[in-house]
Amino acid sequence: MKKALLAASLLTIGVAAHAQSSVTLYGRLDAGLEAMWGVPTGPSTGAATDSTHRFRAESGDWGTSLWGMKGAEDLGGGYKAVFQLEGSFNTMTGAGPGGGGLFNRWATIGMATDQYGTLLLGRELFISNGVWDFDPFGQSNWSSASLVRGRNWPQSSNNVSYQSPKIAGFDFYGQYALSNATNWNGNGTTPQGREAGAQVTYTSSLFQVRGIYDEIRNPANGSLGGSSTEFNNANVGQGVFAYSREYSALVNVFLGQFKIQGAYQAIRSSGITGAAIGTPTTLDHEWGGVTWQATPAAALIAAVYHVNANNGGGNATIYTIGGSYNLSKRTLLDIQIATTQNSKAANFGLNANNSGTGFQTDNPLPGHSQSGVYAGIQHSF
Repeated sequence: MKKALLAASLLTIGVAAHAQSSVTLYGRLDAGLEAMWGVPTGPSTGAATDSTHRFRAESGDWGTSLWGMKGAEDLGGGYKAVFQLEGSFNTMTGAGPGGGGLFNRWATIGMATDQYGTLLLGRELFISNGVWDFDPFGQSNWSSASLVRGRNWPQSSNNVSYQSPKIAGFDFYGQYALSNATNWNGNGTTPQGREAGAQVTYTSSLFQVRGIYDEIRNPANGSLGGSSTEFNNANVGQGVFAYSREYSALVNVFLGQFKIQGAYQAIRSSGITGAAIGTPTTLDHEWGGVTWQATPAAALIAAVYHVNANNGGGNATIYTIGGSYNLSKRTLLDIQIATTQNSKAANFGLNANNSGTGFQTDNPLPGHSQSGVYAGIQHSF
């Protein structure tokens, strides 16, 4: 009898301990078909010489395909140990992330409490991804990252971050990523320069506003810029698009079935060594859009994104419409139709392509437009 009671007691303790910890496996698969016009063609090296069209299967146009796991352990007194691991992949090919490693988006461990907030260490999406909540197309492939050539959606390693609890509608998020070089800002010995940022958000039932400041340093020398050689390398996409300070002011307005969104970003570098005409050192980027939740399942979206680059870099505008239809809580169909209109000197594409006019960059010819249609399916688990 005593042995039975002891066994039952130990079993109860084990169940209670297990209940204090949780691990969740999650993911998202996105795939579809894409048609695009104004695609560059020409020699395998050097500048593109003509335009063509293409039709292809694509992964991640509406949202990055990813999988991950996250968990928490109750430490008592309102404190929890938390972790998250997350990596991206290509639904069409099954290929995983490249140089970023298996968990190229998130690899964090930290402490969390409802009273004091969350402190994390590790690899995270960079703080500039905070524009996601204010982008009508939710940082889809043709949206707020396109005209700044990916400046709004990088990841960063060596992070220390803090997310505050919400107090009177306000919350604060800060992120600091060390270069891990002997020079504090970076000196060419590590793959990442110092990165940092701060974000303040106010949320009410009628509107939400957010301000973000962030900076990304050049790992070669710790500067907020680069060289013209780097900028013109189609494999890197440097200059103000990669290493700069970014000031963002963003707003959401909630009006029943409608959500109105707008943003302005000032992106500033400390200059580019040997910069020629056409190599911008500053960008002004803004967008606005509206989402109509026509039914609980169906949403229609329209948005305009615009960028103006200095030093002869020109300007460009993306006009786009689209929408989604939820087949269930986890599965949706999506469509987006978009066009990029460039000024005479500009060659911005629908995708967040690197700088340059080479065939490999996928940018349209300078002064030319690029248009596309994407339709796909997305499932979350």
